[in-house]
Amino acid sequence: MTTPEAEQSESVSAVEEPLAEGAGSGSAVGPEAVGAASGEAAATGEDAGGSGPRPEERLEQAVRAAEQALIEYEIAVETFRVEVENFSRLHHQKLGPMYARLDELEAEIAEARAARSGDPEDIRRAHEARARVMPMPDVEELFHGWMDSDGLFPEAQAMLTDQPVRPPQRVRPSEEARRLYRELARRAHPDLAQDEAERKRRDEFISRVNAAYARGDEAQLRELSEEWAAGPVPEERRPSPSEELYARLEWLAQRKDLLTLVAQELEESAIGSMLRLSPEDPDGLLNEIAEQLLAQVAEKEAELAALRG
Repeated sequence: MTTPEAEQSESVSAVEEPLAEGAGSGSAVGPEAVGAASGEAAATGEDAGGSGPRPEERLEQAVRAAEQALIEYEIAVETFRVEVENFSRLHHQKLGPMYARLDELEAEIAEARAARSGDPEDIRRAHEARARVMPMPDVEELFHGWMDSDGLFPEAQAMLTDQPVRPPQRVRPSEEARRLYRELARRAHPDLAQDEAERKRRDEFISRVNAAYARGDEAQLRELSEEWAAGPVPEERRPSPSEELYARLEWLAQRKDLLTLVAQELEESAIGSMLRLSPEDPDGLLNEIAEQLLAQVAEKEAELAALRG
């Protein structure tokens, strides 16, 4: 399976190629390039009366290719963002208590050493270790997220009655959900709109698609796919003047640069870097980290027992 990083790399290359074709490598994209493009076409006989396409037609093809490449890149970035967020949530749910236990053991070990030695430096370290442990919440904070006006939430009820707690959601949406999301994003992307009304319709629809994908709601994605298929078919894009096409290429280049920054931030984040270590089996990675943390907890408990011995 292709990793999000590889998908992004391929999409970046796909965006850059048509941009270079339409704007010229290393040159600014703008209306002033129209004269040069037209002059080149006239010199080679590729004008309206020649055998080749007009410069505007070649430029429009470059714009279309850049639009599709940018959409693919956005899909890759959004897919990775959802995976990072879901992995972060599961990481906190599964490993958070272990990290908290380690912090508590570190504080107790430091306090035990300070009690035995009476050394001011050991006492200072003990205070610092205790300060790193999260304080006990107030009663209001303790019940925040556990109950509302209708009573305890199912998860809280299960914990208080020693019943199995509902497991956290999958780290990532299913393969079918990923396929449906990509298909919908390609077909209904707002950048393919012909007018403001169509863009607004697509924006609202894509926001519903993104929400369903973030939840991994495969059934909802299927319903959205059927809804889009039954909706109005957008008109064929009409050829634009050269100035507008160059402006469009410039906007696509700026959008690609922005997405590149977003992708870089995701990949360089702590959770993103961790997820990239095992993109095919993130659950296995969490289990491996959990085993390491449990071993550390056992070592710290043994150390604390020896100090208190």
